[in-house]
Amino acid sequence: MTDTEKQLRVSKIQNGTVIDHVRGGQALNVLAILGIDGTGGEQVSVGMNVPSDELATKDIVKVEGRELSQDEVDVLSLIAPDATINIVRDYEVVEKHRVERPESVSGVLSCPNHDCITNADEPVETRFEVLRDGARCVYCETILREDIADHIAGE
Repeated sequence: MTDTEKQLRVSKIQNGTVIDHVRGGQALNVLAILGIDGTGGEQVSVGMNVPSDELATKDIVKVEGRELSQDEVDVLSLIAPDATINIVRDYEVVEKHRVERPESVSGVLSCPNHDCITNADEPVETRFEVLRDGARCVYCETILREDIADHIAGE
């Protein structure tokens, strides 16, 4: 591979978060999980389907001026289980870690089952058991797979 082929496709950020090793084609879902749709003025760089040594192709998402909460990382792990989170300050990576899939997530996903108790006028927080390929509501056992990003609480 020549030096030209190894050049950065997306420029460095000064402060914020780089989400790397996202499975190819999932970057837009990552943005949905983070609530970024372009209307909030966030500075975002996205690389989609770029060559990867570990994955055939990968996506990269760089968000200037924002560090992710643990809840965001937990939900992110559902669609990007191989992702690494890099915290950048003054153009340097100061923290780097792989996402870890939690056993369950609470209050971050909404259940699509209209008959689920979490969708009634009851003070019940949503809770999903994390599966290998999705998440299951602990109350009604509805399983989320492909459309997890569409069920971020508050969306």
